[in-house]
Amino acid sequence: MSVNLPEIEVLINRIKRGDQYAFAEVYDRYCGALNGVIQRFLKDPDVAEDALQDTFVKIWRNCNSYNDTKGSFFTWILSVARNTAIDQLRKQQKKAIGENRIGENNLGLSLVNEQNTNTIGLMAMVDKLNPDLRLMVEYLYVKGYTQQEVADELEIPLGTVKTRTRAAMKELRKWFTILIVWI
Repeated sequence: MSVNLPEIEVLINRIKRGDQYAFAEVYDRYCGALNGVIQRFLKDPDVAEDALQDTFVKIWRNCNSYNDTKGSFFTWILSVARNTAIDQLRKQQKKAIGENRIGENNLGLSLVNEQNTNTIGLMAMVDKLNPDLRLMVEYLYVKGYTQQEVADELEIPLGTVKTRTRAAMKELRKWFTILIVWI
């Protein structure tokens, strides 16, 4: 049994069939509520507006994945809005961190991190990596991106990110093994 009102069920079914008028009605009905959720996370009105648009694009594209046995349609679209806002907030935070690191070394490490890692020679080892591998270390271990976020940011396949990361770690592991044996 559905937890939605019958009129909402009709709209959902119409949207699943690609009915743009039904989608416009859902937009009109829920735009204010979703905008309120998004603005709790995102203080910049322009960024919030973009996130609201992204939310409705996701609702349109993924409406077929909505399952009324797992909750109401309104709960589902609220989750889409919340997750979109959180994703946007993370992007803003990463961008701010990246901008704060302009002028630092080519890996984007802060002076404190540079001093700590140079104590064991890590910076010198990372600097020896080829640029593609060094970039993976920067995004994954310095900036804190996920592998999927790196793939999206650099517009490369996820498999390429995973392969380059494994290669970078293998190379660094080899150098650390040599260093430990030498000590």
